[in-house]
Amino acid sequence: MTARKKAYARAGVDVDLSNRLKRQIQSLVKKTHGPQVLGKIGGFGGLFRDNFSGMREPVLVSSIDGVGTKLKIAFAMNKHDTVGADLVNHCVNDILVQGARPLFFLDYIATGKLSTDVVAGIGRPP
Repeated sequence: MTARKKAYARAGVDVDLSNRLKRQIQSLVKKTHGPQVLGKIGGFGGLFRDNFSGMREPVLVSSIDGVGTKLKIAFAMNKHDTVGADLVNHCVNDILVQGARPLFFLDYIATGKLSTDVVAGIGRPP
């Protein structure tokens, strides 16, 4: 084990599990990518190649939202397959009401402890 992995492990982070989970959901995420999305999940930023041809004065609109109390309900019911859709829908709706078209989505998963079933369930369609 490298010194870096040991430091993460001492802090309670399972790097191997994190990497396995990223690989597990990568194929689900990739299915949502259009031709302008570059790169893959797991990096520290999203890559998007602009193509604003046909637009006179393009403006980027961004949104961020959270699922808040829906997570409490998801954990109480042990049902996480609606959380991801709720989050995406919240952000898309915030953009649509401004007359914008969704181009990309940035997200992250924050957790006190990684659980394969929970993380995989977030991206699984209900």
